[in-house]
Amino acid sequence: MERQYHLPIQSESTFDSDQVACVCEVLHQSGDIDRLAEFIWAIPNREDLQRNESVLKAQAFICFHRQNFKELYRILETNQFSPENHAELQDLWLKAHYSEAEKVRGRELGAVGKYRIRRKFPLPRTIWDGEETSYCFREKSRYTLKNWYAKNPYPSPKEKKELAEETHLTVTQVSNWFKNRRQRDRAAENRGSGVAGERKEDSDMSSDDGLFDVKQHQQQQQRQREQCSQMLLNPSMSMSSTIPEANSLATAYSNQLAVATTPGFNFPYNANQSMQYIPSADMLYMTSYQSL
Repeated sequence: MERQYHLPIQSESTFDSDQVACVCEVLHQSGDIDRLAEFIWAIPNREDLQRNESVLKAQAFICFHRQNFKELYRILETNQFSPENHAELQDLWLKAHYSEAEKVRGRELGAVGKYRIRRKFPLPRTIWDGEETSYCFREKSRYTLKNWYAKNPYPSPKEKKELAEETHLTVTQVSNWFKNRRQRDRAAENRGSGVAGERKEDSDMSSDDGLFDVKQHQQQQQRQREQCSQMLLNPSMSMSSTIPEANSLATAYSNQLAVATTPGFNFPYNANQSMQYIPSADMLYMTSYQSL
């Protein structure tokens, strides 16, 4: 049976409220949970001590370490705590819920699992100021970074330092946020235009030059596809009449076409003309009942 840490009734006390709070803080900072529990158990059941924030926080930590999560939740949900204690108590709340979920599932939670637990068990307003935290950044910080990004996606080192001070983040966090945002925007642009390939982080290429290169690349790919198709459908066609870059594409196209038309059939393509094997038209158009 789990031990409950309620304050016992005594007629008088040798410590006042401030002294009790001081002892609780010292024992808590030392990490000696057993001594902290003994002290909490020994102090009197007085109204001023029962409502003392240091005493309540100490009780919460004792319950957490003894895995008495039900009592921990009761303490956190029914007592108002000052903002300077919010971070520690929020950590207790989340870790307790993570621990319960891991015990039920029999495995450690991943990032997605923890996210679902946070959504299922939101922080009580007694230990939370109501401001949403997204991706470990507060909304105010994200709002500031977004506004700056709209003006200049490439802040200087001095500007990053100023942003870090304004958002209460580190310079590294600010730098990573801008880098990740630029990468996401580039990926979205690539998906929208259908352009494959990688782009350098801080490319100096103008938009006109980039568009020209993209069109040229697409036209070259189309020519290579047409030449490879002609080779596959016309076995007598010589590879010497095609461009060298077609060899790599011919490998993929010949394998894919052979597998598609003849289930279970596959062969490697060799760029050496003396070792080339181009399937005949009969082979390419073979069908089986498995492919119907």
